[in-house]
Amino acid sequence: MQFAFFQTLIAQHTIQQILSRIDIVEIVGSFVKLKKRGTNYLGLCPFHNEKSPSFTVSPSKEIYKCFGCGASGNTISFLMEHEKYSYVEALRWLAQKYNVEIEEKEVSAEVKQQQLLADSLYIINNFAREYFTKTLLETEEGQNIGLSYFEERGFTKETIQKFQLGYCSNERDAFARTALEKGYNLDYLQKTGLVTIRNEQPADNYRGRVIFPIHNQSGKVLGFGARILVKNDRAPKYINSPENEIYVKSKVLYGTYFARHAIDRLNECLLVEGYTDVISLHQAGIENVVASSGTSLTVDQLRLVKKYTNNLTILYDGDSAGVKAALRGLDMAVEEGLNVKLVLIPDKEDPDSYVQKIGAPAFRQFVETNKQDFVLFKLQTSMQDIGNDSNRKSQLVNEIAETISKIDKVEDFTRQQDYIRQCSQLLKIDEQGMITLVNKFIRERLHKREQQLAKNAPPEDDQLSDEAIAAMEAAEGNFDVIFPTDEKQERELVKILLRFGDMPFSEEEKNSVADYVFHLPYDFESLADSEIVKKILREYKSRYDEGSTPDKKWFLYHEDADISKQTALILEDKEADLSINWKERFEIDTVCGDNAYLRDTISTTNYLILRKIKKLILENQQEMEKAETFDMQMKCVEVHQHLKQLEMELTQGIGTVIFR
Repeated sequence: MQFAFFQTLIAQHTIQQILSRIDIVEIVGSFVKLKKRGTNYLGLCPFHNEKSPSFTVSPSKEIYKCFGCGASGNTISFLMEHEKYSYVEALRWLAQKYNVEIEEKEVSAEVKQQQLLADSLYIINNFAREYFTKTLLETEEGQNIGLSYFEERGFTKETIQKFQLGYCSNERDAFARTALEKGYNLDYLQKTGLVTIRNEQPADNYRGRVIFPIHNQSGKVLGFGARILVKNDRAPKYINSPENEIYVKSKVLYGTYFARHAIDRLNECLLVEGYTDVISLHQAGIENVVASSGTSLTVDQLRLVKKYTNNLTILYDGDSAGVKAALRGLDMAVEEGLNVKLVLIPDKEDPDSYVQKIGAPAFRQFVETNKQDFVLFKLQTSMQDIGNDSNRKSQLVNEIAETISKIDKVEDFTRQQDYIRQCSQLLKIDEQGMITLVNKFIRERLHKREQQLAKNAPPEDDQLSDEAIAAMEAAEGNFDVIFPTDEKQERELVKILLRFGDMPFSEEEKNSVADYVFHLPYDFESLADSEIVKKILREYKSRYDEGSTPDKKWFLYHEDADISKQTALILEDKEADLSINWKERFEIDTVCGDNAYLRDTISTTNYLILRKIKKLILENQQEMEKAETFDMQMKCVEVHQHLKQLEMELTQGIGTVIFR
């Protein structure tokens, strides 16, 4: 995982130094025009279209929140969301901005070598990109051949510069010779695919071809696509960079770097096949488009789309090959929870030629009016092929039922039921029968998952999601509903530790609030029901045991996006509401607030302990009712008396403080 890898490289004090210099108004203000309103700043939200500003930045809390679309977070999460950086990239961006030198921990020679190799490949690719662009725009051959080709395709100079297109001259080793003269390593040049060895001499692999750089999500060049311009039956039309330490074709979608903001804004990703399809649509103002570069869709590519949106519209040629290519990615897309639509471009056209033929407004309208639901499209297309063949129809029913069973997210339950209804009608079969068949596939996948878990094996990608299992357990009544989660009080304990953990609790014993909490004879992580509270308490306790008391910034800017987001929400919450619960459940009043953190600490910890005691009392009473002998009954009575004594000590003030 990239976060864990980063933590093993970057020294903790370097991270703290970066965090200490962050100015959220300065960073967010680099991307959003902000105006001061009272103690906060206001602007138009960059994550959705709005005319009236509802995007608020709080410098005191170091968070942003949009009251229109609900987006919220801190400086790092803003960079991750807006620029689509990883946590690592966001920190490095901030370090560069604030001139913080990143000190890295000692790592193994192998890890260091891998990092140096990756950095070297990026540097070589960037040099090659600049070289090919210069060759295209500033040499006679580049202008006459490469630039003429792009202009014939209808690309403007602005578009060519935006996508950093280039040309490799037809000379045998012009690039290789220049790169070696600059001191670039021959082995690394071969690893990128830019240079090959012919007749024991370095030669340009892409000579006589136009060049399409392939960027990652932050704009770095991962590799290249190179198209031949002269007809040659022995040479492939396109050559792509070979896979290496930084370029894995199945994990990349061409154009993601240029499309990411538009996909976010429009909440839809258009998927096409080729480089020129992407470029033409961008030039026409349709920017939420990426390409699979002629490969079948992979799970990693679909997950990349899902980082930006749940809505995927696939634009494919209307010929039979295009239809088959579209259907290959169907089940994977459904499993990933994507809402998939398909638009077939008219025969003998592709998105590139069609948008240039009919223009951008008409193309947008065509896409909007010709979207077909992927599942229903697959069913209707298959029905046309099978005709009246009953055996093939039976096989199709099973295929469709299995596809529908993979829509296993809790929030997609209604969509799944709608598919069952529509597909049953189209197939002219009993709806209840289809439900039974879908449930059969769900049970089979659940059983397969259980078998693998029993063998301590990681689940396969096509297995039932945790959300689906949770839904099934909920439906079967397997949750403990006797004791509802008092998450408010659990989150209050987190807030106390984050805000006051290093504050003095007792001057006499020179201990802190964190000392008090973690020296009580109770494990609050195990007492908590909320998973996010458990995660925060676990990490807080771990760092406390190592001798440090982490401050709120450590969690507010945590690499785990869930911890970071929930920390912001916890710190933002002003209402503890402890007194309400204590009054109603334990007949105790409390006082809360910044100036009463000692009382808050005692109240919160006592509340959570009392909740645990009351749960044990009820469980003991249930055991007493089941007791079959006098000795078992007496043992339960003794336990009951002990628990009631603990309860009384807490509620009557022994070892604690009660405020009236």
